[in-house]
Amino acid sequence: MQVVVPVKLQPPPEVASALRAELTGCNDGANYVSTVAFETGTMREYALRKLVYAELRERGIKSAAAQRLIKKTVDAYTTLRANIRAGNFGRPGAKRRSRAESKPIAFRADAAQAYDHRNMGWDIGAQTVAITTMSGRMKGYRLPAARNSSRPSRGTAKAKPT
Repeated sequence: MQVVVPVKLQPPPEVASALRAELTGCNDGANYVSTVAFETGTMREYALRKLVYAELRERGIKSAAAQRLIKKTVDAYTTLRANIRAGNFGRPGAKRRSRAESKPIAFRADAAQAYDHRNMGWDIGAQTVAITTMSGRMKGYRLPAARNSSRPSRGTAKAKPT
C-alpha cells in the first residue's frame, strides 16, 4: 500500500538557497520547453523530448527533473487545448481565446516542480530526506516531526511532498 504524506521541509539556509535555485532553474527550463513546443507545434512528450532534452541537460538540469518538466509542459498544453475546445476561453475569435492561443504557456519562477523516487529519497527510520538538485545531491536533512509526535508522519519512498 502506498501512503501519500504531506511534508514541509525546513532546510538550513544554504540548502534552502540550493532548492530555490533548483526550482527557478527548472521553471526557466519549463519556459524554454514551452516556447519550443509552441513554436514547433510539437505537443507530444516523446517528440518534444527529442527536441529539448539535450539543451535542458546543458543548462545543468538533472535527467529526472528534465523528464518531469517536459511532462509538466505537455500536461499544461493538454489542459489548455481541452479548455479551448470546451469553450472555457470563449468562442473562436474571442479576445480571451485569441490571447490564450497566441503565446506560449509561461511558468512562474516559483511554480511547483514534481519530485518522485528518482530525484528524492526518504529514510523514514533516520527521519531524513535526500534531494537531487542542480548543484548536486543534498543528503541527510531532517524531516520535521508530525504534530503531537516525535516521529515524522509515516510514508513510503514514493510519498508526494507538498
